[in-house]
Amino acid sequence: MRPLIILHGAWLQPAHYDEVTQRLRGDGVTVTVPDLAGHSLADSTLLVQELVDQAAEAPVVLAHSFGGVTATGLKGISHLLYLSSFVFDVGENAQQWIARIEQETGRQGAPLPLTVDDAGMTRLDPAGAREGLFADCTTQVADQAIELLRPEPASIFSDSPAHAAWKDTPSTYIATTEDRAILPEMVAHFTQRCDTAVTWPGGHCPFLSRPADVVAIVRDHL
Repeated sequence: MRPLIILHGAWLQPAHYDEVTQRLRGDGVTVTVPDLAGHSLADSTLLVQELVDQAAEAPVVLAHSFGGVTATGLKGISHLLYLSSFVFDVGENAQQWIARIEQETGRQGAPLPLTVDDAGMTRLDPAGAREGLFADCTTQVADQAIELLRPEPASIFSDSPAHAAWKDTPSTYIATTEDRAILPEMVAHFTQRCDTAVTWPGGHCPFLSRPADVVAIVRDHL
């Protein structure tokens, strides 16, 4: 089996993916979940690229949410699994996509409630996070996930990948029917950029609400 690298989303951390990670490691899969919090996109991409280059063989990358932006900048991987993720082209960023959707639909393009402190760090409102990220999770799982949230620099909205891996790497997009963090108009564009796409019931964080399904689709690509 190929090794696996999991890239967490903004405001999240490796511990959010423990259930999936433990199940896969129990099957003998080599899993790495680097901590990308607080890094610029360029630094995150460099950090993960070093892990890719050091791997015994080209790894599979499972990228969730903003982790997909880091994954898009990578080279030398065997398959990209975009899980409720952003799939940008070179020069694109979240701020541009939010503005685009607002212009096309007349609706607010940024669904998650955020605050920005004096240091330029963004924070998710706990109630908004429960509704936007963890609505399909049990109360206990959602409570634990909210406790693990961390601030992220506002630069995540303006950072753009320097490479578009989905143009030269096999890719799969995993969409969810009740994703409240990425608008469906965005998802429609992102799925078209990938070789294949599947749609599951549920919200933005299926690794918490349906970990067995995440494990199964990863196994299919190792």
